[in-house]
Amino acid sequence: MLQASEIQKRFSHLQQTVSDASRTCHADKTIPADLMNWVDELDKECKSAKKVMSSKDEDRIRQCVDDLERIGDRAERAFQQAGSLDAGIRDAVSSMHSELSDLKRQMH
Repeated sequence: MLQASEIQKRFSHLQQTVSDASRTCHADKTIPADLMNWVDELDKECKSAKKVMSSKDEDRIRQCVDDLERIGDRAERAFQQAGSLDAGIRDAVSSMHSELSDLKRQMH
């Protein structure tokens, strides 16, 4: 498992990526509601996960990352089903999903 300082660094980066994706999606009025809902859910969960991530409880941290990744997967699926969206949206959602997947891999 990653060191606590590395987890904090990676999680901060993840939060920024999710926040950027949320802003990008909110700026585009053509975003399907399903995708917007999952991005908003992920943004909300990231904010509430801060306490868990700063704890020393590896099981809770791992579970939290798993939960975040599940929401990220749903956002990714909603994006895929939306068809053709702006490249900025594609990049934001893809980056967010990659960050989550990578963090999960390194946590397990």
